[in-house]
Amino acid sequence: MSAAGTLLFLLLVVLLLGAMLSIVFHTLHTGISPMPSSAKVRHLLLSLVPPDLEGPILELGAGWGTLAFALADHCPRAQVLAFELSPLPYAFCRLRQRLAPRPNLRFVREDFFRASFSGASAVVCYLFPGAMSRLAPKLADELAPGTRILSHTFALRGWTPSRTLVAGDLYRTPVYLYEAPGRI
Repeated sequence: MSAAGTLLFLLLVVLLLGAMLSIVFHTLHTGISPMPSSAKVRHLLLSLVPPDLEGPILELGAGWGTLAFALADHCPRAQVLAFELSPLPYAFCRLRQRLAPRPNLRFVREDFFRASFSGASAVVCYLFPGAMSRLAPKLADELAPGTRILSHTFALRGWTPSRTLVAGDLYRTPVYLYEAPGRI
């Protein structure tokens, strides 16, 4: 192998290791790795979101953007605001948005716990139990009564879902639909 070939190979290895370390670091920081939603789970989630929704839809923890793009396509009159902290999945989502733009979709690299949820018409999340526990009071305080909250896999402890669906996938993944109670 030539010196230039060796240098290129080493550069690719360093970039790959950097990308993997970035994902590991942000997984440890946020408590969950960026996992794409399966097609069956996306289908169930979308079945619980009215396509004529017009207000903002917040996706908390967008990961690789599979659900954010599906939400933008499903609800063309709604503005989908997708939050993702991990830089590699966020960059992937931005690149995908640039290559196949959705005018009603925006990715934000921000901690959604610092963002305002007021005015949202729906909130969609695929988080972990600890984040769901932290999120529950924010949802109750900031969302209007009756605002839809959809959770992939993890329930809101202490809340009663208005509907629970189970995906026909290998994991029998639950999808929970809640309605915001209003300020508690």
